[in-house]
Formats: sequence, structure tokens, C-alpha cells
Amino acid sequence: MLKSKTFLGVDFGAGSLKIAEFEPAVGGGLNLLRFIVKPLGLAGSQDAARDGILKKALAEALTEGAFVSRKANISAPGYQVFSKFVKLPPIDASKVTQIIQYEAQQNVPFPLAESAWDYQILGSTSDVGMEVLLVAIKSETVEKLLAAGEGVGLKMEVVDASIAALANAFRYNYEDAQGCSLLIDIGAKTSNVLLFEKNKFYVRTVPVGANTITQEFSVESKTSFAESEKFKIAQGFVSLGGAYEEPDDIRVAAVSKVARNVLTRLHLQVNQTIQFYKTQQGGTSPQRVYLCGGGSVMAYSAEFFFEKLNLPVEYFNPFRRVTIDPSVIPEELEKVASSFGEVVGLALQSIAVCPINLNLMPRSSKDRQAFNTKKPFFVVAAFAAALGVWSAGLFYSQVTGVRNEGASKIAEKVSPLAAVETNLKSEETKIAELKEQVSQLSDYLHERTYWPEILVEVRRILLEAETSSSQKVGVPVGIWVDSFYSTEPVVPLAEAGTEEAPKFMSMNMEMMRRYGLIKGPPQPGEPGGGGPGGPSAEGSAEGAAEGAPRAPKAKAVSTNEVSIINLKIRAVNLQKIKQEANGSLAYALEAVAKASPLFDASETQLSGNLDQVDDTDPSFTFPLKLKLKRPIKL
Repeated sequence: MLKSKTFLGVDFGAGSLKIAEFEPAVGGGLNLLRFIVKPLGLAGSQDAARDGILKKALAEALTEGAFVSRKANISAPGYQVFSKFVKLPPIDASKVTQIIQYEAQQNVPFPLAESAWDYQILGSTSDVGMEVLLVAIKSETVEKLLAAGEGVGLKMEVVDASIAALANAFRYNYEDAQGCSLLIDIGAKTSNVLLFEKNKFYVRTVPVGANTITQEFSVESKTSFAESEKFKIAQGFVSLGGAYEEPDDIRVAAVSKVARNVLTRLHLQVNQTIQFYKTQQGGTSPQRVYLCGGGSVMAYSAEFFFEKLNLPVEYFNPFRRVTIDPSVIPEELEKVASSFGEVVGLALQSIAVCPINLNLMPRSSKDRQAFNTKKPFFVVAAFAAALGVWSAGLFYSQVTGVRNEGASKIAEKVSPLAAVETNLKSEETKIAELKEQVSQLSDYLHERTYWPEILVEVRRILLEAETSSSQKVGVPVGIWVDSFYSTEPVVPLAEAGTEEAPKFMSMNMEMMRRYGLIKGPPQPGEPGGGGPGGPSAEGSAEGAAEGAPRAPKAKAVSTNEVSIINLKIRAVNLQKIKQEANGSLAYALEAVAKASPLFDASETQLSGNLDQVDDTDPSFTFPLKLKLKRPIKL
């Protein structure tokens, strides 16, 4: 911590910037020292203008709020963060990280190399697997937030997602809540719907926010967004509907109707989320509702949701278990307290390990901060190194003369031995050539049986994967090789004018059936199949080779060996038996292949995605790459 022992929580919301300074409370927990809210307007939710607005608002807020600490945890708004719950089948603990990264590659809507992402395992059992919360944000977006903070001297340690910070704040303040609780966070651009039970948590972000009310009222009243927002805050409320008498002021009546229409759309999204939580996540119906976020403070919002959900409604108090410093004005805090859930959740990361522990700070930013921290030590080290060089130079200048004198004496004794050395090197060269010839002949003899060994091993791992998978799902399992080709190193540009594609291993169909790589009797069109006009095995191999992707350019290496064999595996579709059975089958085959004595476990792996198939499809395919521990000499 800094010498002040205080720390900041900074929520970069879409509609407002919220900052609070805390210190550890006596006996544990948090003590609020000071806070501030800076509205960002419509530009705050527009990416083109957001950076400039944030930098200006952040500098003004730190000055006006008289904040002492510059150590901060920050959060990005919900509309900039991707989140998804993923269910994984039961897997070995050593493969959890690998599988989660694979799921992230499949689900995150932008390249992982251009994003900062993290995950939290929410629950795990041996029979049903585990549930994982994936969260990702573009690295460029985070870098802009960090640049804004560093520009005013902030030292940021955690970049959290707003949904995670809000969930941690709720768990901390309402740990005594029984049954299922529904938390509706109405933001400026989006809203978050969160459901909590003792051992369950679910969240969904929906594209409905308070700015929608302002924008629609602005169009209807033909006023600017800023004027409409000011009027909404000052006089707006949610129409109660039914037989209630409308206000005399036409503009007040208009904004109240718009607010009710927008919240009705939000209510539909809330209902859909509750139904999904109950049917897909195994949750129960909520027993109470909490409201939070800047958009929830509009008058009669609580009455609206009570009418629609028929559940008790109250405002979320993120300071329920937080002590308040006497310098804080309670009346001012009460006006905005329900929108500080994310800020409290960020502060909790500085004093405890939270239930949802995420950090979306890119690795490049972590390295840069670490370097800046160590910079003073580098300066001292550079000075010490310069002093050492000067001392060493002085010493060596004194011993140079002694060394030269000794070297000349040694040279006089070594000269007669030069001729003997030349003769010895000539004989050593001849011996090395003979050893190379013997080694080459030995390799040739061994290579004669290597290919059959590989084919027999491929057949063995297919049978072993079939057996283990069949025991798990309780039905027969079929796995066979659909395509079989090798990837050879690329010829140097000086030796070849074009790149070489992966070389298809053209095998006779009868040989492949003999070694168990193809099951069943010969089919029409195959050698021995009896069907006229069918394509030969060699023709199929050529077609597969032509359709295979071209290998990327690589560094010049030997072209006289094969080190990688690519298989296209086809298996019976088990999806109708168990939803995740196809994936489990592929991972089981990968595990058996990695354990093979012929293949390198570090590079033997599934090399692509499983076919997306329906329950009615008889089979599916997936690619498997086998890396030979000992390459095949050609």
C-alpha cells in the first residue's frame, strides 16, 4: 500500500464517473473517507468522444474531491465488456486451464491476442463438471482507461468488470440474505440483471438503459439531449399506468410515459433472464428485488417493478457494512449511494479475496508498471556498473604487460606441436566420416519397420479411446481415420520456387484396412469393393491433398524427414446420447495419443474444432495432430 494506507475505487461508467476513497476499518472491513460523482453526458457512452470526456472528468474529480491516495482499482462499463457462463464436462484438473482457453477462443467475439480476458470457476462437481464465468475486453479499450488514469498520476492495480465488482459488493453487504435475490442495475447505456443464491450466481447484461429514456423523450419534445436529461432528472418519474390521472404539465406527462415504456422493455428482459436462470442454471424464483444504478433513482421506479414482479422491492445499499467517516455528509451520500455498488466492490479487492476475483489488465501494462517501479534501482545499478568498469580498466592496464610476456614464452613451446595437431585432426575427420556412414546404415535398417509400428499404434489408440468412451456413455462407440497426411518442413526459397502443401500419405485402401485404420468391408468404388467407376484410394488421396490448406512459410530446415502426421478422425455422433459426449470423446482420444510412447505429448493435440452436427447426423469429424518423437527419415 501507499504511505497514506488509503485506496481508490474508480468506476468508469457509461453515463458517469464515480470515485470513492477508502481505508481499512478498525476490526476489518472498509471505511469511506470521501466520494464524488461526475456526469459524462451522452458523449460518455460514445466511443468517438469518450476518451477526451473521461480524461477531463477524471482530472476535475480528483481535484474537486480532494482525494489523497493515487492507488486505484478501476472498472470498465458493462457495454464494453463481454461475459458468458460456460459449462464444462468433468475433466482432469491439469487440463482445466487448457480447456477454458479453448472455450474462450470459441466464445469471445474478438481475437484473444487483441483482448484482456480472465475467468472465475463458480462451482465444480465430479459428476456434472464445472461452471465458469468468462469475461473479456479489448486490450485497446483497457489501454485507453489506463492512459487516462496514468495521465493524472493514478497507480492502477486491478481492472475489474463492473458486473464482477457489483456481485462482490452484494455478497459482502447481504451475506445474510436467504433464498434467491434479484438485483437490477439500471445503467446509462445498458442494465445488468443479477441473481444470487447461497451457492449460485448468474448475470446477464441487456441493452436497455436510462439514456434510452432521455433519447426518446428528446425526440418527442424536440429538445437537445442535455436539456432532456436535465428535465428528466428534475421532474421526470415513471408513470404508474392504469387509472392514475396524468400530470397537468404536458412535458412531465410525456417523459413519464416514455420512462414507463422503456422500463417495460427492461421488465421483459428481466423476466427472460429469470426463466433462463430457472430452466438452464437450476436456480429458483427470486424472493426479493433490489434496485441500483443511476437509472433506478427516477421516482416510482420501485413501485413499477413491484407492480410487474409482485415481489418486495428495495434499493441496494452498498454501504450497509461500510463505516462512514464523520466528514462525509450523509444526505449527499444518500442521493447517489445505490449507484456506488461497483466502487465498493473495487475497494474490497484491496482488503480481501473476493468471491469473483478477476483482473483484466493486459500483460503489457503489468510489465510497464513493473518496470516503472524498478526504474530507480536500474539507475543505481547503472552507476555501480560504470564504477565497476572504470575499476576493472585500471586493474587490467597494470596486468597487460605481465600477460603479454607470459604469452610469448608459451608460444615458443607450442609451435613445435602444431604439425602434430594437424595430423591428429586429419585422422579424427576420417573417423567421424566412418561413424556417420555406420549411423546412416543403422537408421535405414530401423526405418523399414517404423511405418508399420506407427500404423499399429494409431489403431491401438483408436481402440483404447473407443473402449474408455463406450464405458462412460454406456453405448458402443466407433472411431476411425477419415484422412491421413503428413506435414513436411518447407523447402528454402533458394531451393524451391513455391511453397509445399502438406503431403497426403497415399496408402492402399487394403493396407489401411489391414492395420485397422478403416473399418468395415470394402465399399463400391474402392479396390476390392466391386463397384464400377469408383475412385481409387490414390485418387482420394490426391483430392485430399489438393483440398488441404497450404502450409505457411517457415524457416529453412531439412526436407528429408517427416515429423508431424495429421489425422482427420471420424466418429459416431453421440450427441443425442449426451450433449457433451462428442467433445469428451475427442478429448479422450487426445489423452490416449499424448500417452503413446511414439508421439510427443507436448505437441500432439486436437488441431481444430469439432464438426457442428445435429442429433440426426450419423457421424462427426475432428482433426488430430500427431508429433513423432523420432521423425521418419525419407
